[in-house]
Amino acid sequence: MEQVITDLFMACVYVLQVIGGSPGEFGYGYYLANILIFAVLQPALILLFMALWIKERRLRRKLQN
Repeated sequence: MEQVITDLFMACVYVLQVIGGSPGEFGYGYYLANILIFAVLQPALILLFMALWIKERRLRRKLQN
């Protein structure tokens, strides 16, 4: 199981390196990819899904009344 987790982690690191433009290196592209994914994209998706959930909840309350 430990090997599976390690392999998955290394695959994810490689994808980040490819997105960053320097496979096999931890350059600025890798750091930029991390920032874009974990500091911008993930919080944006969380806020989007929260807004959609609130909208749906209000719609259901309105339809029930």
